[in-house]
Parts: sequence; C-alpha cells; structure tokens
Amino acid sequence: MRSDAAKKGVERAPHRSLLRAVGCDQKDIDQPFIGVINSFNEVVPGHIHLRTIAEAVKGGVRSAGGTPFEINTIGVCDGIAMGHPGMRYSLPSRELIADSVEVVSQAHAFDGLVFIPNCDKIVPGMLMAAVRLNIPSIFVSGGPMLAGRLWDGSPVDLNTVFTAVGRVVKGEMSEEELWEIERVACPGPGSCAGMFTANTMNCLTEALGMALGGNGTIPAVDARRVQLARRAGETIMGLLSRDICPLDIITGDSIYNAFAVDMALGGSTNSVLHLMAIASEAGIDFPLSLVNEISERTPHLARISPMGELRIEDLDRAGGIQAVMKEVEGLLNMGVKRVSGKSLGEELTTAQVRNREVIRPISNPHSPTGGLTILFGNLAPEGAVVKSAAVSPEMLSHRGPAHVFDSEEDATKAIMGGSIKEGEVIVIRYEGPRGGPGMREMLTPTSLISGMGMDDKVALITDGRFSGATKGAAIGHVSPEAASRGPIVALRDGDIVRIDIPNHRLDVELSEEEIEGRLSQLPDFEPRVKKGYLKRYAERVTSASTGAVFEK
Repeated sequence: MRSDAAKKGVERAPHRSLLRAVGCDQKDIDQPFIGVINSFNEVVPGHIHLRTIAEAVKGGVRSAGGTPFEINTIGVCDGIAMGHPGMRYSLPSRELIADSVEVVSQAHAFDGLVFIPNCDKIVPGMLMAAVRLNIPSIFVSGGPMLAGRLWDGSPVDLNTVFTAVGRVVKGEMSEEELWEIERVACPGPGSCAGMFTANTMNCLTEALGMALGGNGTIPAVDARRVQLARRAGETIMGLLSRDICPLDIITGDSIYNAFAVDMALGGSTNSVLHLMAIASEAGIDFPLSLVNEISERTPHLARISPMGELRIEDLDRAGGIQAVMKEVEGLLNMGVKRVSGKSLGEELTTAQVRNREVIRPISNPHSPTGGLTILFGNLAPEGAVVKSAAVSPEMLSHRGPAHVFDSEEDATKAIMGGSIKEGEVIVIRYEGPRGGPGMREMLTPTSLISGMGMDDKVALITDGRFSGATKGAAIGHVSPEAASRGPIVALRDGDIVRIDIPNHRLDVELSEEEIEGRLSQLPDFEPRVKKGYLKRYAERVTSASTGAVFEK
C-alpha cells in the first residue's frame, strides 16, 4: 500500500502516534487509507449539504475495509461571484483545487481517493488532480438543486432571476415581481437546477466513467444521493484491490464519449474549457477542431434550462445520463473502462429512456448536430465557442457592426443604459485568462440582453467566457485573447463582424494587412492585477484554446 510509507516499520512509530491522536486504532492503521476529498462550505448552496454525502462515503469505505480521512478543498460560487471582481478568482480556483488535492494526497500517502465536488470549477479541478495523481479514485457529486416554483407552479431557477433583472431594466417587470422570483428560485441545496456548468460537468464525470450511474442527475435532496455516496465509498475499495486508476478510465476514447454526451445535452460552453484541461493534464492530445467533428455526428436530444423549461430533475426521471448514452450508443466507444468495474457496453445493457419528451430519439432530435460549436476565422485563429443550441435561428448567421468595450463593466453599463442598437455585435475584450485576469463569466450582460428581448437581435463576442446559463448568440473563449495581441484587440467600433455558426466561422471584414497594421501600433499590454495569486496566475496561464491550463 502507498500508505505503508507513512505507517509501517519501527521508524514510523511517531507517525502512528499522530494517527492514534485523531482516533485511529491498530485496525484502522493496518487498513488502506482513503482520502475523502470534500468541497463542503457554508457559502455555496451546491456544497452546504456535503457533510451528509461525506458521512455516507466514509460509511461505505469502512464497511468495505478501508480507513477514510476527510479533507476539505476550497470552492467558489460563481453565482455569488458574478458581475464583480470576485469572478476573477473563479476559473483560477480550478488550478488551486488541483494543486491542493495533490499536496494533501501525496503528503499523507493515501491509497485511494473519493472526490466530493458539486459546482463549476471544483469538478474539473478535482478531475485534473485525479489524473495527475493517478491512484484509484471515484467521484460522487452533491447533486442538482430542485427547480423553484412560482405560485402558479411554473418552474424557475437562478437563470430566471438573472433574466428577470433585464426585464426590470426594460420596464417589463416590477421590482416586486422580481422579488417573488428571487425568493423561490433556489429552494434548497444542490448545484443550480439547469444544464449550467456545474451540472454539465457532473453529468460528464459520469460520461467519462469516473462516477457511478446517477451521479449527474439524482437530486441533492433525494435519498438515492446518499445511497449513491455510500456505494461510491464501497466501490473505491474494489478499484483499489484491482489497481484501476484514473488513467485507465480517462483516455482519448472516454474524452470523446464525454464530448458526444455534451453535444446530445447541449451543455455549458465551459465544458470545452474543462475537458481540454483534463485532457492536457492526462497527457491526451485532443485538438479543439475534433470537437466540431463530434458535434457534426451527434444530434442534440435534450433541451434543459436555459434552452427550455425542463430541469435536471426531469432528465433524472427520464433515465439520466445512462439513458442519453444508451440513445447515442452507436456514436460512443463502448469498450472503455468505468469505475463500476464494467465496460460502458456492459453498463448500458439495463439503461432505458423513460420519457421521450425529455430525451428525444436519435431519429427525431431537436437538431441533427450537437449543442456546441467551435468557430474559427480571422477573429479567432485558435478558436471560439458558442452554445449553438441556445442561439435563435435568425442569429445563426449574422453580419453587423462592432460595438467595442474593454471590460465587462463598461459593456453592462451600456446595455443597461440602452445604447446598444439592434444588429450590433457587442465585443468585450481584455477578459481572457491572462487579460482579465481569470476569464470571468459574463452572465450579467448576456442575461440583461435576454431579459430585454434582444438575444435574437444582437450578438456578443468575448475573449472571456459565459455561464452555462447563458443563451443567445454569445461567443466566448475567442483565442488568442486581447492581452496576447489576438485579432480581437484590433477591432474598432463600426468594423463589420461576420458570424456563421453553421460553417464554424467568426471573421471581421478587414484584410490581414489592416489587422497586422493595427496590432503593430498597440502598446504592450499592462496587467490589471499586480500582486497576489491573480498576478501569478496571469503570468503562467495559457490560452483558452488549450483549456487555460498553466504552461508546462
């Protein structure tokens, strides 16, 4: 056992003495040490209940002959961090989480790990740590929040609140009506109820094979979630006995499967950023252009909020992620290993779709292609990402003048002030991984546009990123970013931008000579943050096209 390095032999008597101080007896010391990596905290609703999940995990570990040790990581609530400087810390927290798990797991020589994430950056940060450490590991999330309900029974969620703010600004809703939505939209613990980034990543963890069936969709308040956690604690001991490690499960084939499931679900654009980062950490070469090939092959089968009125709980009742994978099994690599100990093909033998209104048949999809599209062109030589399934049909191809802003705050002020005209392409730059720094999510401007009824009249492009709750012609991750002298920094008000999502293009009607001439006249980028973690982050982070990982 790896843990023998910290507990075996005469020379380890001091170590055993310390272990006894935390309550271990000789039986505990002799058993495998399992790190239970919990992201519990009291400020994130997706994490407030994770002590209950951890207790169930530890019970499963003990019943299967292991000794669990619970460790905590940090976690940021993107909703609370949204729209102010705190959002700069959200994506950078992913790297901190991965590093902290590495530190505590190596320092204490854990034999195996059970990860308990739930929200946006915590899930990919832990997945990155799992492949980096490559010791037996399994994931069990805290589960999705239930949808809130208005007095008439109609479902609402966090995105409803953001969008309602735009309606209040436009004068279509009173502040009293907004308050009614605000107080019921988030009715309890769990990751926000739509197919936003947190739930997308928990679903894709299941698709990757690193979690048991149900991980992505069983509601946080459902007793089945606690049962799932206990099974995860038991399962880690089987993975340990068979020496099945994350790199046996997370391969090029399973990354491909995850992207295919993502396309069928129409998940968050952030999933591209995170899956690319996980592939990079695992040493898997997965070019961004391959995402479009997967999208072209994979139909969009489920329209979950923000694209429709369905929530994750509806997807769970319809059969969950295993039912989605069953429907697209002809497009998946079925021989990949899973933490269940079965191949994907074996695991799906009992899966079935229970509601065709929620998960459409592959013969009758919402769209014949996937819910995400990668765009390339002279504005995005290294790529950009759009949730194409959430774009109005009339905006799939668009040509309009640029209205350029150098920060999210300036753009938000202009939107709320009514200075955005129909047909314009809003450009928000210097919000990339390096320029932001931290590549802020911009749910505030996109939800204002949607709430004001303009998401079928204007487009928005940025080197920053969007919440999974964003809808409309919102194109993010434009790479290279402005701070790295990407072409987006050459744009001026009035330049004509062409968006052609069906043909995967994002261009400005300028010659290469004009773009290069403008770039040559620009001063060197001056970092916005000059101290602390964000300064160090900006100095090391790479392009969004590679997952915004640290340079190696």
